[in-house]
Amino acid sequence: HEEVQQLLDVLAKNAPKLVEDLVPKTLSIGIVLKVLQNLLEERIPVKDMRTIAETLAEAGARSQEPGALTAAVRVSLGRSIVQHINGMGPELQVITLDPSLEQILQTSIQAISEGGAGIEPGLAERMHQSLAESTQRQESAGQPSILLVTPAIRAWLARLVRHSIPMLQVLAYNEIPDNKQIKVVANIGTDVPSLGAQPGNAAA
Repeated sequence: HEEVQQLLDVLAKNAPKLVEDLVPKTLSIGIVLKVLQNLLEERIPVKDMRTIAETLAEAGARSQEPGALTAAVRVSLGRSIVQHINGMGPELQVITLDPSLEQILQTSIQAISEGGAGIEPGLAERMHQSLAESTQRQESAGQPSILLVTPAIRAWLARLVRHSIPMLQVLAYNEIPDNKQIKVVANIGTDVPSLGAQPGNAAA
């Protein structure tokens, strides 16, 4: 908590009202700490505390749940997140999931949250293998590995691959700046390990 308080103290010198409105009026310092931990776990720099605090002050009025707050902050930091991963280039090479697979994952995540069964193990294994292969191809080509998915499944997928495919960055569609051109280099489906475009043949 001390480090968070220090960050807030520094921000308070320039924006006292913002910090006053955030902690403890809107959120506890423990929740702010959890959001910052979530960001750091995915190697997201937290030096832009003003943007983070402004987003938390606004989003905190709607939700106190750290996951939802983290997602809101990531959208606000989208430009710097993408720049951190991909530099200043106009094009963003991404791996995507087939819409049918995204729907299966979303349904499975919902079922898990309600105490039901999760994703079918064989499908999870095939998806994981495909993601690992696509990541390896991107790394071999000297490109960052980015999996672009719907916001509803981003955090779950990021946790799934964090340790097993550490080079793979999982981003949500709403985190990508409007001025970035998306190039899909691989699309992962529900059946075969490497369904989709090979690098160089992808549609924008």
